[in-house]
Amino acid sequence: MKAAALLDRDGVLNVDRGYTHRPEDLEFTPGAIAAVRRLNQSGRRVIVVTNQAGVAQGLYDEAAIDRFHAAMSAALDTHGARIDAYYYCPFHPRALVEAYRHADHPDRKPNPGMVLRALRDFGVAPERAFLIGDRESDIQAAAAARVRGYLYAGGDLDQFVQEVLTVENRLVRTQ
Repeated sequence: MKAAALLDRDGVLNVDRGYTHRPEDLEFTPGAIAAVRRLNQSGRRVIVVTNQAGVAQGLYDEAAIDRFHAAMSAALDTHGARIDAYYYCPFHPRALVEAYRHADHPDRKPNPGMVLRALRDFGVAPERAFLIGDRESDIQAAAAARVRGYLYAGGDLDQFVQEVLTVENRLVRTQ
């Protein structure tokens, strides 16, 4: 059966510098590269789900997000790790850019839209997926999508992922 690990981006995979979007500002969190590689080796799809309000605030455009994700993928690739897909939400209820103003966009976490779309696109049942995020809104999005959520509070991401996989493997055996 297909399985997936969904990861928030800023604060989980990369250091959150506040509206991080320039490739030259990419700095992985401790253990992030090894964590992605570990998830790849576990046979799971690795999918990023990230709110990107900087677009709505006019700080950068969607092409900047694509460039940042391309740089992230290229850096991971040099270490034998990969992200299978990136989903992002550029909408915000108080957007300065009118086109991105949306009171309650279904993709903006804590709403589950990105998570549900990723599961559908990759043919993964909710019980075969989990989400790692660094904010309560990530965990709420996971719960709304009926996916297990794990709150990452910093430290070595690979160690955290190893602990999550231990729990996940126990759950799979009992299902």
